[in-house]
Amino acid sequence: MSVRVALLSILSSLFVALPSSADVMDQEQLVIVSFDGAHDNALWAKSRAIADSTGARFTYFLSCTFLMTREQGKAYRGPGQRRGRSNVGFAQTTGEVGDRLGHIWSARTEGHEIASHGCGHFDGKRWSKRQWKAEFSAFSDTLGRAWVNADKADEEPADWKDFANSEITGFRAPYLSTNRAMIDALDEAGFDYDASGISRGPVFPGQNGRLSTFDLPLIAEGPRNRRVIAMDYNLFVRHSGGLENASRSQHFEDRSYEAFRKAFDAEYGGARRPLQIGMHFVEMNAGAYWRAMERLLTEVCVLEDVACVTYREAVERLEQRQSGSGA
Repeated sequence: MSVRVALLSILSSLFVALPSSADVMDQEQLVIVSFDGAHDNALWAKSRAIADSTGARFTYFLSCTFLMTREQGKAYRGPGQRRGRSNVGFAQTTGEVGDRLGHIWSARTEGHEIASHGCGHFDGKRWSKRQWKAEFSAFSDTLGRAWVNADKADEEPADWKDFANSEITGFRAPYLSTNRAMIDALDEAGFDYDASGISRGPVFPGQNGRLSTFDLPLIAEGPRNRRVIAMDYNLFVRHSGGLENASRSQHFEDRSYEAFRKAFDAEYGGARRPLQIGMHFVEMNAGAYWRAMERLLTEVCVLEDVACVTYREAVERLEQRQSGSGA
């Protein structure tokens, strides 16, 4: 066989493997909205209400120091940190922790996902595998004994221990700061996915060994269509330098909504790669980004072939799609 014929044969096989536009349009458009921190009880209630009204299901990346008071937190020591330190603080009272646990369990029964954001919100880019695993263990131990620490042992759901031990399968690194040791530690600790990556635009999740890897996309935003990570904090920094400017809240909401909607429309009418949006339990710029997110979900979660799902459900659906056994 000549080189030219061999090359044509290879190219022909590649074109056969490419999906047609009809194949793409048969696939679901996944929308994944997540919340980092998951502390403020009022925002737990608000996010669950948004989910109820839009049909969305969320992933909550929980920081475990919000399940301990400052006094209880003296027993926690993050890797390379002094004992009792947390970059995001602790719960004020055991009553606050109890209310938060109620939201966590209710969210779980409503179909939302609880995932790990570590404990003290430290930058782990220089951590060893042993240090990452210590942080993961601190999260698991804290979650497992949370009802006891909140003085509500008699209210602990019967399945709580199983939930704490086996249902936390996803992770997002604080500051999206990662290293190879983190991936190895996640794999050894039994996680299914990491959602700490960043990509130029929406992409399908990657695979690192058994671990699925998700990237928050850079999306076009503003009058000059400059790209920004699809996350409320990054929009907050772009719009107002990370300082509250409530007087322009509506303007910031509109810009964010338009960026979210353009990114969604491009995928819904194109390759249908999952659209991921990252949020925090803080209503920056007087709630502009929460309102933009709610506007988007209200409009798109009801569309044909759109599913607003958790990361865990996205992993399952994409695996089914790849195997040809599901949508």
